[in-house]
Amino acid sequence: MSATIRTVSYPTGGEHKSLDIHNSPQAEGPCVLLWHGIGTDERDVMVPLAQDIAELGLTVLVPDWRSDTSDEGRAHLTDSLRFARDFAGDSRQLVVAGWSAGAGAALGVALDPELLDGRPPAAVVGIAGGYRRPARTTGAVPLQALGRATARVPVRLVHGTDDASVSVDSSRELHEALRAHGWDCALSEQATDHAGVLGCVYDPAADRCVAGASVRAFGLATAQVVAAVARSV
Repeated sequence: MSATIRTVSYPTGGEHKSLDIHNSPQAEGPCVLLWHGIGTDERDVMVPLAQDIAELGLTVLVPDWRSDTSDEGRAHLTDSLRFARDFAGDSRQLVVAGWSAGAGAALGVALDPELLDGRPPAAVVGIAGGYRRPARTTGAVPLQALGRATARVPVRLVHGTDDASVSVDSSRELHEALRAHGWDCALSEQATDHAGVLGCVYDPAADRCVAGASVRAFGLATAQVVAAVARSV
């Protein structure tokens, strides 16, 4: 991998949490904020996908966050969102993406622009997400909040057809609902599972998703979806 990784921290409450910045020499255009799933402080799980996105010429920010806090991670997510917005500045657009629980959180940002002081993200990418559950950024169920959205930003969805953790039907349902509400939305289905869309496999010994050569092509395909929508805004 030619992209570099620099670890910094973002302030949240009375603490600081780690955040990786993936960059490549040719990085330009929008920044991508990429949230991991419900596992606590698992930014390392996103390294394969973040590197693939960075190598396509984008800067990718991957923060740690914890779902086992009293607010189920909302402060960590929204504070990392503010950090990413400030990092991007006024001259660069911000694309918000997330995997699993992070996908619903990302969609929540599009549905509630006040999380970015009224400035919606340039686009959102939901990867293997469940959208009938409350988004951890807002507490609202995405599928029930579509009609209240004031800014319809482009949404791209990616889901594995063999996902046993979150059924692909979740993304299919959201895709149809977004289109019915007039959103620019596209769904990419891949013949892999929940981790495979990241270019990862689940390692029972480590109880973690790790990079897997057998599913690398799926991770690359997901990276291309993110890069394509980022370049289109």
